[in-house]
Amino acid sequence: MPRRIDYYFSFQSPWAYIGHQQLRRLVETYDIHLTYKPVLLTGLFSETGGLPLAKRHPARQHYRLVELQRWRDKRGLDFKLWPKHWPFDARLADGVVIAALAAGLDPEPYLQRAYAAVWERELDLTQPNVLIELADAAGLPGEKLLAHAGSDQIRAAYDQNRQDAIAADVFGSPAYVLDGEVFWGQDRIELLEDALKSGRAPYRPANRSPI
Repeated sequence: MPRRIDYYFSFQSPWAYIGHQQLRRLVETYDIHLTYKPVLLTGLFSETGGLPLAKRHPARQHYRLVELQRWRDKRGLDFKLWPKHWPFDARLADGVVIAALAAGLDPEPYLQRAYAAVWERELDLTQPNVLIELADAAGLPGEKLLAHAGSDQIRAAYDQNRQDAIAADVFGSPAYVLDGEVFWGQDRIELLEDALKSGRAPYRPANRSPI
């Protein structure tokens, strides 16, 4: 049976975008079942002690911009550091993924287009017509998925992903969870691949009270 990775992400996250093609490479190489779990980052940050970008110390904000440039070169990508329509409310764009899953459809072609739409093309993913066009281009029923993406059912599933993330010790995007072991950040993909190659048992937190 294929091994499973729970993939926590949001289109808000440049790091999820940067790591996505590397993640797809692992999925194809190691016969992985990828469970897509979009999550609202503002809620996840607030519950796990994180801060939104604007509230971080300038030193952290500056370092983030340097890291984005490093990884842009490392991964061979071409994207904007400050896209025109970022930051944005990703609920609807993320919800299209959940709606596709609920309909038994593969959201991957939409993910690839939506990531590029934010970070390369600077499109506004809060606009229904943009999301419909992206879903249609991915071979998905855009209007139908968008109508469902704003429903109570999808909002509940989105919130459940947040609860699942917290229960799994996930606190940011992207996070890849293999056999209960969290790999946070696209720069941990190589470590994730090492775990897949070796077949080792998952590492667990030491059973020790915090200092």
